Amino acid sequence: MLVKEVIDIIEEFAPPAYAEDFDNVGLLVGDKSTTVTGALITLDTLEGVVDEAIEKNCNLIISFHPIIFSGLKKLTGKDYVQKTVIKAIKNDIAIYAIHTALDNQYKGVNDMISEKIGLKNRQILIPRKDSIKKLTTFVPNEQAAEVRKALFNAGGGSIGNYDNCSFNLKGEGSFKPNEDANPVIGKRGEVHLEEETQIGLIYPSHLEKKLLQALFNAHPYEEVAYEVNALENENQHLGMGMIGELETAEDEKSFLERIKNQFNCGCIRHSELREKPIKKVAVLGGSGSFAVNPAKAAGADIYLTADLKYHDFYKGDKNFVLADIGHYESEQFTKDLLHSYLTKKISNFALILAETNTNPIKYI
Repeated sequence: MLVKEVIDIIEEFAPPAYAEDFDNVGLLVGDKSTTVTGALITLDTLEGVVDEAIEKNCNLIISFHPIIFSGLKKLTGKDYVQKTVIKAIKNDIAIYAIHTALDNQYKGVNDMISEKIGLKNRQILIPRKDSIKKLTTFVPNEQAAEVRKALFNAGGGSIGNYDNCSFNLKGEGSFKPNEDANPVIGKRGEVHLEEETQIGLIYPSHLEKKLLQALFNAHPYEEVAYEVNALENENQHLGMGMIGELETAEDEKSFLERIKNQFNCGCIRHSELREKPIKKVAVLGGSGSFAVNPAKAAGADIYLTADLKYHDFYKGDKNFVLADIGHYESEQFTKDLLHSYLTKKISNFALILAETNTNPIKYI
């Protein structure tokens, strides 16, 4: 397989269109046309990870965090970022970063954390609003089923756990082909009335090009009439963080002790405990201070995240606990998630979990 073909599989799972604006996802180093000898899956790409890739004959590194985050003006090897990039280039190793494109997926980073904790009835904590569009088109009645099927196959008409969703209205369409037209139905220079079906369905915005191509290919008319509208609806299967419930309520200290052991935390910093059982839990892997208020508003008993600052902990109260379990610790299982997904899709070469520990934080 080529690097490009692997990227296509990754981006089917986590479309880069849904990465945050500040992020730098995608192919950061390398040539898409390179044949892959093996892929190393890691949380971070550092020099040691590149060395591991060389040792294991992997010329593609699939990384959660991007090694290049802001612009590089020079490549002199003066810092760890430049040294890593130089070594990767010298050894013809491509680097792909997925980061917040995966953070925003329902079956992404936070679902993995929730699964480890044992949360039920899971929902996105901060659903996205800018990711759903609606397509409306008009098709002769006899071809309506064929066009609907093509749109469904292209990814349109999915709402949560339901697919093949559309709304259809019967009506009468009119058109007059001019002298340059090549009409399938009707005659040049004459007004034609046709019994048509109006098909309306929603779709994720990143599939728009694919969906419109399917429409044009399946539609019988020379000129296809259609409308595209952006919707303000929240996407319940896309967004940051997750909230769910424990099967059985747990004592606060026992719960935090369990989390510390499960995630191998050097320590857990937390706000004052409430002396109440934990039942509803909000999570957000990585830096999650921006979601403290949404977690609180959602009725979480406790919010597990990382990189909380001193003043963030003041937002805890008698009904709400904040707990910082560590950045690396909260995201460490992400590479297992990627490995599991890719092994189901790819059998052409080795997919290897990196053994290099990239956590820069140590504990005494």
